[in-house]
Amino acid sequence: MEFHENRAKQPFIGFVLVWRFIKNWWRVQQTRRILQRMSDEQLRDVGLRRDELR
Repeated sequence: MEFHENRAKQPFIGFVLVWRFIKNWWRVQQTRRILQRMSDEQLRDVGLRRDELR
């Protein structure tokens, strides 16, 4: 059996999935921080209310 036949198809998929999860979590937290700093008027312009941020 040749080397390319015996190796895993996606050896680092676990690391990729963990990295994607962390990147998505970071993006969500960053968005929440930005929205929390906005005034009520700015939130209203975006179409949100302060109680919807939680």
